[in-house]
Amino acid sequence: MNLNLKNPLVFFDLETTGTNITTDRIIELAYVKVFPNGKTEEKDIYINPGMPIPPASTAVHHITDEMVADKPLFKDVARNIAKVFEGADIAGFNSNRFDVPLLIEELLRAGVNLDISKRKFVDVQTIYHIMEPRTLKAAYKFYCGAPLVDAHSALADTRATYEVFKAQLDRYTEEMKEEYEGKYLTNDIDSWVSFSTQNRNVDFAGRIILNEYDVAVFNFGKYKGRSVEEVFQLEPSYYSWMMQGDFPLNTKNVITEIYTRARRRF
Repeated sequence: MNLNLKNPLVFFDLETTGTNITTDRIIELAYVKVFPNGKTEEKDIYINPGMPIPPASTAVHHITDEMVADKPLFKDVARNIAKVFEGADIAGFNSNRFDVPLLIEELLRAGVNLDISKRKFVDVQTIYHIMEPRTLKAAYKFYCGAPLVDAHSALADTRATYEVFKAQLDRYTEEMKEEYEGKYLTNDIDSWVSFSTQNRNVDFAGRIILNEYDVAVFNFGKYKGRSVEEVFQLEPSYYSWMMQGDFPLNTKNVITEIYTRARRRF
């Protein structure tokens, strides 16, 4: 279906040194710009981030320091990139939560203030999640091929979860790994945990997680991505603030253990 547009619409995606909007940098920006007349324009731009690319990030996008060593810094291409988005609406996948904020942050660091106050934003991931609900009822229909009877009855939902899980094991076998980009489930607990764990939480609420170096870091607030122990050493009052705040008891127990360890290093 051809798009019904009043303004150009720029679909874009970023590859970055990490997921922290404030401290991470863009290393690749690709876009497809669709004009109201149906014409399209596309480009793929590699950027030297001016910092080492963490191995964990390279493992995701396969871009190494060597590949971007001779590429321009973002500040050198910032104005040309801004021109692509001027007067255009913006689209992407998870773009509203990540790509757009990081792009604007990079532009501002380069002294380029792109006015997007009148732009419209289309996040394809959000549409996907709304139109294809990720509920147990939807999962049961997808994996088991039947409607879920008595949904939201605790026992019915528990039985359905068990049936869905067994169907996942049947579907995501090693024989099917090519279809699923090399990913598959094996019939053991380690495989199940690996697939079902998104963050390596230190506390159950996910306020504190382990980074790629197995260091406990904050997963929220002004110190997001910073070592908890390091922050408590530099600013002990932050520990007091958390202990007095509306955080789960489990989180408070975790930070108390880290704070006590940090105090021993003072």
